[in-house]
Amino acid sequence: MKLRRGTRPRGIRPSRLSARRLLAEAVAGMLQRPARSALTSLGTVLGVGSFVAVLGLTATTTSQVDSRFNALTATEVSIEDIGAAEDPFGRTSFPADADARVEALNGVRHAGVYWSVPLDKGVTVRASLSTDAGAGEQAQVVAASSGVLAAAGPTLDDGRIFDSFHDRSRQRVAVIGSGMASRLGITGLESQPAIFVGDDAFSVIGIVSDVDRKADLLMSVVVPAHTAERLWGAPGPGSIAKMLVSTELGAATQIADEAAPAIDPVHPERFKAIPPPDPKALRTDVTSDLDQLFLLLAGICLVIGAVGIANTTLVAVLERTGEIGLRRALGARGPHITGQFLTESGALGALGGLVGTCLGTVTVVCVAATRDWTPVIHPATVAAAPAIGLGTGLLAGLYPAWRASRIQPAEALRR
Repeated sequence: MKLRRGTRPRGIRPSRLSARRLLAEAVAGMLQRPARSALTSLGTVLGVGSFVAVLGLTATTTSQVDSRFNALTATEVSIEDIGAAEDPFGRTSFPADADARVEALNGVRHAGVYWSVPLDKGVTVRASLSTDAGAGEQAQVVAASSGVLAAAGPTLDDGRIFDSFHDRSRQRVAVIGSGMASRLGITGLESQPAIFVGDDAFSVIGIVSDVDRKADLLMSVVVPAHTAERLWGAPGPGSIAKMLVSTELGAATQIADEAAPAIDPVHPERFKAIPPPDPKALRTDVTSDLDQLFLLLAGICLVIGAVGIANTTLVAVLERTGEIGLRRALGARGPHITGQFLTESGALGALGGLVGTCLGTVTVVCVAATRDWTPVIHPATVAAAPAIGLGTGLLAGLYPAWRASRIQPAEALRR
């Protein structure tokens, strides 16, 4: 009796391969060559590990960026004297008690008025009057009330900052940055050093090594505002006065709205308060480029891992041609062979994904521990990473598995 194509004789059952047996065959195939299997999954380990580490470190550093912006940028307000810019003589619009008026606002820590002193041409800063004027250092001299240095949040290397007494009594004292001190050859205050701005002497009472705000103070000579007015006059057209304000956390926006009326209730339009920028926008600008770069590197590692799995699986198909032919001769169908090799490649990818997830998580925790940060890893990242490895392995094994299923039993057994 002639059978139609696609039919089976009665009483013959189609061969079946259970999921348990399929997994056992895949594990046995991987364990036959454990070193090759480990090296094959290495690309997936690197790719998935990079993926987890990038997202974890990004989340961790983002929280640090937020806290730093909140602690510094979000607590700073700058006030510009636009009235002086419009005045033909450049006279300052800040009243004598501007510092006290702003500091009286709820939420203000420190406030102070400052301006750059316009020195005559050829005037330099020297550590000794005997030094030739032309051999001195070109430096910016900043006239500041005592509130400016307090608002800047200085870290003192030696000495102290001047206070309101020095300012009111017009003391000839100066605070310099560590960079300026190094240029002038001043290493400490034990010898009570003095500096000369032109022919005017100032006792150095403090050396600042770092500041939270207004970093240009580190390369400047800062003198009391009233002292500067006596020596060089009030701020004029070439030196518009500004105010620096440090606030409590969360109060900066409100202070920016209230500062101008507090300084001059009659003409608040003469002042422009600049509130802190949006921390979220700044965080996005800081982290977006870094995220894209490292995610691209993680993607490249995944592609390399997929190519490695595909290459190894294809080589395994060629090496096991006789085994495949024997399985086909004993009743294994094409889908069984496809499933076996897909399971092997998927298991290699999933194993690489699990190991990569662990390595990426450990990397995030170690980096956070060395920097005294709080590690932040989203649970969805940890859950998705092994699935990415599994998907990479399955995609990489599609072609080798299809090719294995196309091998004819008679041709395979003749080899």
